Formats: sequence, C-alpha cells, structure tokens
Amino acid sequence: MSECTNFTEGEFYQAHFDPRAYVRNFYSSPRGHSDEKDFLTFVLGVFSRLFSTGKHRGQRLIDVGSGPSIHCVISACAHYDEILLSDFSDNNRREIEKWLKNQEGCLDWSPILQHVSKTEGKRPSDLEATLKQRIKKVLKCDVRLENPFDPLTLEPADCVITSLCLEAACKDMQIYRQALHGLTKLLCPGGLFVMVGVLSETFYKVDEQLFSCLSLKQNDIEEALKGFGFSIQEFNVLPAEDQNNSVSDFEAVFVLVATKNI
Repeated sequence: MSECTNFTEGEFYQAHFDPRAYVRNFYSSPRGHSDEKDFLTFVLGVFSRLFSTGKHRGQRLIDVGSGPSIHCVISACAHYDEILLSDFSDNNRREIEKWLKNQEGCLDWSPILQHVSKTEGKRPSDLEATLKQRIKKVLKCDVRLENPFDPLTLEPADCVITSLCLEAACKDMQIYRQALHGLTKLLCPGGLFVMVGVLSETFYKVDEQLFSCLSLKQNDIEEALKGFGFSIQEFNVLPAEDQNNSVSDFEAVFVLVATKNI
C-alpha cells in the first residue's frame, strides 16, 4: 500500500475521517458499496438470522467502535434492554447523537432499516422507535487501552459487538490481540461476542482518503479468541469477487460468533 507511509490510527481518524462520506459510500443502500459484492447485505443477513431466534438476549449490549453507524444493533435491539454505542472519533459520535435526537440534517438510515424490517417481518417505524429507545449512551472508546472506556468502568455486558474496528485501529498483531482481550473482558461469562471484520485487507478508501488496515487471517483471530477462553460458534465468510475493487483490497468479509466460557 504505497500511498500510506504510517498506519492510520485513532488520531488520524479524529482529523481526517468524514462520517457523512463514509455512510454515503458504504451504507446508502443495503448492498453497501457497489465494488464490494453485497458486503453489507451479507452482514445484515447474519445479524438478522442470529438474533431472530430469540436465543440471545439480556440486559446490556455494547457496540465497540460503532463509527457513525447504527446498523450492527438493529436486529439485536429488541432483545437487549440497554444498548451502548461507542467510537474514538468525536465526529462519529456526534452523527449518532444527531440521529438519535432527530436533528435536522441527520444521517438517513431508512434504506437499511427498511431492508432489515422486511427481512424480519417488522414495521420500519416500530424498529426505529425500539432502537432509539434502547440506545442509552454513545461513549468515547479507544480499543488500544486495556480498558477501552477508561476512565469509565462499565458493568459486564451480555453481548459485545464490534465491526471493522480492530483491524483499522491496531497496527500490529500484538496490539490487535491486546485490544481483542480488552473487548472480551467487557463480557459476562456465557456472554455473546460478535465480530464483523475483513481478511487480508491492507487499505480502504472513503472518497479519496486512504485508511490503512491490519491484514488478518482467520486462524489468527480464532487462536486468539480460544486463548482468551471463548468457544467459536460460527465463522461466516463471504469471499470477495475477483474484480477491480477501487475502495478496498479485502479477500473476504466475515461475521464471527463466539461465547465466553463459563
């Protein structure tokens, strides 16, 4: 990735990440970006299937590294009383707050809400109302810290979700494993851990702004989680199409589902 001379960590996101361009590029339709072969449809489908069973529920869900997005908690919102979203970037958190408060010019999540509602046989207005009622806080987080929410100490959650965060925030495998361990400590014993990520990606673009990514292999992730006392239930993979992808170079997108051993 010749365009990047340094890994684009959190401070770079704070200065250069445009949340509105990001949502426009990757979340304006349920397919996601046209270069990424139904990336978003695949992810939303796994979340709908996972939570529609009603098996996974509880008091608290924490979404770590939400970006400006709410899509990862749409299917789960009916099953957890309290949802906490979080991100390092002030601008990302500000966009979520604007949407929660229905402020003028807030991001439009109706195409994604309509897609999930149709999949799950619900009304979009009901789903949106439940989601906004259940999201209680939007917090600052830094996954590079042992406690990502320092100086706050959160009560253990029944579910932790993270999407496209760790590989974007961690410049090497040592930091990645430390960050993953920090996330797993947020969970109650028996709790559900869901991670969306990309395999073998080194970069992605938002408009023309380049962001770097830690290239991961499936066994790297599985071995780390097993070492932290997790049982992997699913590792769902959608390979990238062999085509000219102008916005990223991932080989596959995955949705991992694991439980913390009691």
